[in-house]
Amino acid sequence: MTTYSRLSTSRTATARAGSNIAFIKYWGVSDPILNLPLSNSISMTLADAYTTTSVDWDSRGNLATDEITVDGKRMAGKSAERVVRHLDRMRTLADQDFRARVVSLNNFPMASGIASSASGFAALTVAGCAALRLDLSPEQLSALARQGSGSASRSIFGGFVEWEKGRDSATSVARQIQPPDHWALFDIVAVVSAAEKPVSSESGHLLAATSPFSAARIDALDMGLTEVRSAIATCDFERLGRVIERDALAMHAVMMTSVPNLIYWQPGTLEIIHAVRRWREQERIPVYFTIDAGPNVHLICESAFRVAVTDRVRALKCVEQIIVSKPGPGPQRMDTHLF
Repeated sequence: MTTYSRLSTSRTATARAGSNIAFIKYWGVSDPILNLPLSNSISMTLADAYTTTSVDWDSRGNLATDEITVDGKRMAGKSAERVVRHLDRMRTLADQDFRARVVSLNNFPMASGIASSASGFAALTVAGCAALRLDLSPEQLSALARQGSGSASRSIFGGFVEWEKGRDSATSVARQIQPPDHWALFDIVAVVSAAEKPVSSESGHLLAATSPFSAARIDALDMGLTEVRSAIATCDFERLGRVIERDALAMHAVMMTSVPNLIYWQPGTLEIIHAVRRWREQERIPVYFTIDAGPNVHLICESAFRVAVTDRVRALKCVEQIIVSKPGPGPQRMDTHLF
């Protein structure tokens, strides 16, 4: 695990953080201000889908406002305001009023259901705190990152991670349950649309309570969490796969029955779901799907079947892009900056 106690001699730092794929999903909040979730969730941090973020705190007072650039575009509106609120949290912790220049790059499509907010806010948190010389523990960083994006709390850790729903801001933090090298799983992301989704996850979480199925899903999650913890500990792939498919479908049932309803799926989403079942049942290829808040499908398999699954996904006409990732580490400090 990366440690964050090294103090910087400047006000600039850069960090790279991996996205994560949730096996048991986070959907719905008990406290929207603090991003306290309705339940625990479990994920795998990704090595090959990540965000790199540089933060430079303007200690000389040259900046009138925060300047935020993501993937070469200057952010404005609600997206920028969300980042500024997170910068404000760090300013409060450091008892400083510096404006910041933030430059961030994703190596995968942003805001399309591949958890770019998780990697983005994890990288922003680590880089911003390091540049402010804040000496925070990983648990404190997880609690802080959670306030920017709930799933970012998990991206503060590598490998297989569980986010405890907690009772308050200090206890709603993630922890690593197994390191990256524990299990050679692969996430093969079948991108059917790289476009930004019309309703953000942040907005969608607020709608979960309007679905008649949300409470039933949450009530049933203890069993799913227990099964996934055990499946990861024992590397029981079939057991893991059955649970992650069921929970992904349950979460999307909540989305589809909220008011207003959220239907993120596209025709290609269903095509891939049916293809996965066909490969598993007819060709005996052990692969299972899961879907975050978007149209793109994550295909989970063990390393021995990575090539077979990737080749089959590539043959599907609905797939625009494929991302293949193994489990990855927690955030890493970088020696070079994006400025």
